[in-house]
Order: sequence, then C-alpha cells, then structure tokens
Amino acid sequence: MYVQNANVPDRKPVTVPGLLAMKTQGQRIVMLTAYDASFAWQLEAAGVDIALVGDSLGMVVQGHRSTLPVTLDHMVYHTAAVARGLSATLLVADLPFMADRDISHVLQAGARLVGEAGAAMVKIEGAAPHILEAIAALTARAIPVCAHLGLTPQSVHKFGGFRIQGREQAAADRVLAEALTVQAAGADLLVMEGVPVELGKRVTAALSIPVIGIGAGPHCDGQVLVIHDMLGITPGKRPKFSKDFLAGRDSVGAAIAAYAADVRSGVFPAPEHCFN
Repeated sequence: MYVQNANVPDRKPVTVPGLLAMKTQGQRIVMLTAYDASFAWQLEAAGVDIALVGDSLGMVVQGHRSTLPVTLDHMVYHTAAVARGLSATLLVADLPFMADRDISHVLQAGARLVGEAGAAMVKIEGAAPHILEAIAALTARAIPVCAHLGLTPQSVHKFGGFRIQGREQAAADRVLAEALTVQAAGADLLVMEGVPVELGKRVTAALSIPVIGIGAGPHCDGQVLVIHDMLGITPGKRPKFSKDFLAGRDSVGAAIAAYAADVRSGVFPAPEHCFN
C-alpha cells in the first residue's frame, strides 16, 4: 500500500491572505512545480510554500515540445494527484491552452481544478481583454487567480519561440501596464517569467500582490522553478534561470530543501541566472 510520508513537519497551512502578508513582511515565497503525489510529499517535507501543477507537464512529463497539447483532463488528473500529497503547501493549477476561450469554459475549468481536483488557486496566462474578464469572473466566484506575464509559454508561436520579453523600454512599459491591469482585475498573485532584472524589480515594487519570478531576477517576492530543471534531469541544456540543486546532494529532498533555503536567503537567483 502506498502510504503518505509521515516525516512531514507540522506547520500552518499557507493561504492566499498569508502570501500577501509574506510580501508585506518581506518574507520570500518558495514555489516549485509538482506533478504527482510522491514529489508533492517532498515539497511538503521541505516546507515549500506553493506547489504549482504547471502545464509544463506537457514537456517534462509527456515529452511534448510545448505546453499546448495539455488538456483540462490532464490538468485535473495531475492536480488531484498532487493534492493528495499536500497538507500545508498551497496548491496552484494551470488553466491549459484555450481553457479561456469563453467565460463559460474558463469557469468550468476553474470549478473542476478547484472543486474536483483540489487546487486552491488557478493560473492563467496573459492580459488580453478576455483574460481580464476571465480573472474577474473567477475571483467573483471565490476562485483565487494567479496571473502569468512576460514569457508566457502558451504564446510560444506568437513569440517565435521561448524568448525573453520586455528588453526594450516600450515592451517593458507594456508588461508593467499589464501587471497593473491583472491586479486590478482581481489577481491574487503574479508569476513573471523571462524578463530582465530591472523589469522584475519595477513590477514587484509597483504591485501590492506578491510577484513570483522565474527568470525575472532576485527582486521578486518569491521564486518558482520547474522541478525537473532544478534536479538536473531535464534533457538538453538547462535553462539559464535555473540551477541544478541536486548536484553534490544525496537526495531529492535535500535538493528541494536547499532550493527553499537559497530562495528565502536571497542567494538564488544569482547574477548568472538572470537576464539583462
């Protein structure tokens, strides 16, 4: 029989208001992806604040070249598996590609991820008018939302690949304006991906909600990585913004604990993990 790891520290559950308090108090937020119960237990044991069931599973679990083939059923399945391994860690789940095609679909997707699978928050990419409408509709129905700006993987074809965003002044100003609009629409959290250090700093300072960076510099309120990247098990070249935390350590748990400690102390990300 598969039994949950009993060696998990007793701690207070992480909540959406609690994340805001962490930003206010200057406590860095630790976020990491997970796609099954076994890794969820590892995150829980290491005291990770947020577990993200990302549609990145399409690439690191399913072997696709992008996140686009991931379906809502896939997301529900993996989110439910992760939920079974968590107790105090807050669970966020991605809304997959085209789940936002209309309000009816986005509400159904949000209801399944929260009500059926056990997520506490859903993540949605972009800041187009229909995305802002979706954020407002979800939050009006008590479904917390994490926005995602900068390098948004579901826009890979529009960007012409996984390219750093906001390097030119006009583009940086646009990203900052988008961040303010998703906050105004009701987002409780923002993931900023693949932007220069200075833009990550500007957005974090301008917003009252917490900003979690991935390749967005050290000034964000927290950091997130794909767990396969930070364990060094992703095929090919490791992303610049990531680090192999398993190197020199004897267990997955030790690697995750080291990542959490480095985020909280400000050691990670270092300059070599950042974009200018």
